[in-house]
Parts: sequence; C-alpha cells; structure tokens
Amino acid sequence: MSDATVSEYFSRFGKASNNKGYYSFDHAGVHFVALVNVLQFKAGGLGTLGADQLEWVEDDLKGRSASTPIVVFAHMPLWSVYEPWGWGTGDAPQLMAYLRRFGSVTVLNGHIHQIVQKVEGNVTFHTARSTAYPQPAAGVGDGPGPLKVPVDQLAGVLGISSVSLASPPRALALAVRTLA
Repeated sequence: MSDATVSEYFSRFGKASNNKGYYSFDHAGVHFVALVNVLQFKAGGLGTLGADQLEWVEDDLKGRSASTPIVVFAHMPLWSVYEPWGWGTGDAPQLMAYLRRFGSVTVLNGHIHQIVQKVEGNVTFHTARSTAYPQPAAGVGDGPGPLKVPVDQLAGVLGISSVSLASPPRALALAVRTLA
C-alpha cells in the first residue's frame, strides 16, 4: 500500500485505534479483535502482523476468560492458504499461540475472494467471497488476480458472509450467501 493510501485510511478510520489500525471491542459477550496484516509484507507477499501488534494482542487477551468467544478480523488469511501467492500471514503462528486457550475462536478474512475453511483445535478459519471479483482457486492458473467468468455467472461467485451469536449454547453461526 502506498503511504497516501495508508494516510487516507487512518484519517477516515484510525480514531478507534490511535491511528494504528488494530483495535478490539466487546459486544453481547463476544470479544472482537480487528488486525492489520497488509502494511508490512514479507518476502513472497505474505502478510505480517509485526511485533508491536502481536504484543498488543497478547495484552488485550490477558484478562479475558478462556470461555469468552473471540472473533478475529484480518484482511489476509491468518494461516497459509497458498504461500506461493502470498495467501497467508507469516507471523500468524505467534497470534495462534495467544488464541489457543480460548474455547471458541472464529477467524474471518477476505483477500483471496473465495470460501476456504479450516479448523485447528478450537480455532475456526473462514475466508469470504468478494463483492467485487472472484479469484482463481489456490495454485490454479498463472497467479492471483481477477478471474473472468461469464456475466450470467458472476453473481453466483460473489457473496457476503455474516456472523451471529446463536443462543443457546452461545456459539457463533456463520452465514454465507452469494449475490445471486
């Protein structure tokens, strides 16, 4: 991202984070953590959280009960979906170490513009479709980028995901729908 793009983003959305981009909040008994992993890329294009943000997350989670449901937002996947295309976050294993003690962790991201899910212990990872354009499946084709599809099929490969609190038993429910 260019410095101008970053400055514009923080001028619009930075107040909640003291212009750092990452922040947390609580709602209906769920702790939400919003992270930034697109400002410092590693070799090969992997996202990076960085030492300061990881230290902040560790401090943010310290006083939380292990039974608190956690939802984590990030732009790029917080696991390596396909490293040759940069579809992952290089220092995410350190973040996962902080999240392991929680009974329910839901990690949501976009970037790869398609649905891929993974469960690792109590952590469930979900990527989301795009509302703009689809991308090819990992490793299919020359690389990431807009995938051309027939116009009459476009709404079926674009979509929206939402999360709600299902009660009982205070579990998080993910709903995925296409724009079709």
